[in-house]
Amino acid sequence: MATTKPNLTTNDAAVLQALFDAESSPSSGVVIDPSLSPWPSSVSISEQELASLKEREASIIRQISGDNPTREIVESAVADFDALIETYPTYPSAYTNRAQTLRLLVDIQEESKTKNTDSASDDTLFTSQSSSLATRIFNDLGQAISLATPRSPADPVSNTQARLLADVHTHRGYLLLKAARAKKNIVGEKEETGRGPERLRGLAADQLEEMASQDFFLGGRYGNKVAQQLAVQTNPYAKMCGAIVKEAMRKEVEG
Repeated sequence: MATTKPNLTTNDAAVLQALFDAESSPSSGVVIDPSLSPWPSSVSISEQELASLKEREASIIRQISGDNPTREIVESAVADFDALIETYPTYPSAYTNRAQTLRLLVDIQEESKTKNTDSASDDTLFTSQSSSLATRIFNDLGQAISLATPRSPADPVSNTQARLLADVHTHRGYLLLKAARAKKNIVGEKEETGRGPERLRGLAADQLEEMASQDFFLGGRYGNKVAQQLAVQTNPYAKMCGAIVKEAMRKEVEG
């Protein structure tokens, strides 16, 4: 049986391509210039200071890189990052690494309570017991993004900037997606007071998914391939169009 092709305008075709094809994400809109200094001038860190900072960061990370670091070791690493950030408050990478260290601390605290990481892994960060640490994690990720993002989307970025922005947007998008799933898991139950990060309280699961999709889009824009795919999967318009297409195909088959 012959089939007819839908009559799509050029604009409609472009919209559908952007919605469903991760490779069409406008990552090409970001200009990465390898000749640029690692951080924008607003970071205010000299080349000599930067070399010292990198070594200091690496030293802190080595403390927690072994198998099963203790809570005391992780708390010491957090304190070291606190001191580093107090001295260099405009250094984006330190906020990223402190956020990662705080996430590890949340996991360790939960393990000590449950002795079962698998059953608690999804919702651990979004309980009232972890709300203070979760708030700090989201604040750190937001600060890293704020410090590293160029003033204009048209401004070129360095390799270091692009890599950090890709990773941090993807990290935050992943946490937002987990927050949305945690929110769905408590539907029909009374939500705990003070549950999760302060800035996410009161938001519905759909709102959290949209925020995650935006972060994945930006993570993909700066070069993270996984984020590009997740941006498509979590895009509310893509999901809506996908449902419409599936329904149209079902009717076509039935017809």
